[in-house]
Amino acid sequence: MTLILSVLEQGLIYAILALGVYITFRILDFPDMSVDATFPLGAAVTAMMLARGCHPLLTLPAALIAGAIAGAVTGFIHVKLHVRDLLSGIIVMTGLYSVNLHIAGSSNVQLFLYNTIFKNPAVSALPYEAQAFVPVILLAALALLVKLALDAYLATRSGFLLRATGDNPALVASLAKDSGKVKILGLSIANALVALAGCVMCQHQRFFDVGMGTGTLVIAVASVIIGTKLLGGLRFLGPTLAVIIGSVIYKACVAFALGLGLSPFDLKLITAALLLAIIVLGGGRKKVKRHA
Repeated sequence: MTLILSVLEQGLIYAILALGVYITFRILDFPDMSVDATFPLGAAVTAMMLARGCHPLLTLPAALIAGAIAGAVTGFIHVKLHVRDLLSGIIVMTGLYSVNLHIAGSSNVQLFLYNTIFKNPAVSALPYEAQAFVPVILLAALALLVKLALDAYLATRSGFLLRATGDNPALVASLAKDSGKVKILGLSIANALVALAGCVMCQHQRFFDVGMGTGTLVIAVASVIIGTKLLGGLRFLGPTLAVIIGSVIYKACVAFALGLGLSPFDLKLITAALLLAIIVLGGGRKKVKRHA
């Protein structure tokens, strides 16, 4: 039961991350490398606020705003300064490393003495047996809330323009809309969700580490591919719910691999092997196209 709860908790946290990457990877077709730094950005903001006595719930909107700003910077560099999309993300990812250190004040911040959304007097007042299920319940509710909000946005006119920008920029131009501004908005929303995931992970693990975002883009892409490719035939799920399930499946695969006796030192190797297998089995291979 402990293993199942751990897989669900990790899977649901990374599901929020994957929903953000779904926007850039599947909708905008934008290889946003800044994700690996936006994730710890949300954690850094959270660590700073908790250490200063802020209520844990206030860290959620703060992380969203910080991530949105980071995404807007990536979009501005790409759209307004005409830097290639991949390089734009790399530039922001590199710069955010120092920004995260300044925000958190240290490369590693312990938060075991502070209340979080998962550990606080209200949770401690519950029966001991019920406390173990609190993180899963809270994370499932948060992931569902993010999914519903994203679905609602994509159903709006602005959401339609966002999807059209990735699929057919000429259509957006024909509607007298600036596809560049739409792309910046999409990157802001995507990175806001990524930072939110970092915020939640920081409170779940009760510490911040400046390197905690390394490899998060790979995890998110694998989750998106599982959801949109391997589960794509189950149309009743919808893409956003499929991405959430894909994230849980991915974390279950990693836990299964480690359970076979593989060393935790091999985690990145397992991640790379799983991503390759998922891409091949999911038909994710396609001709590489040039990015502006």
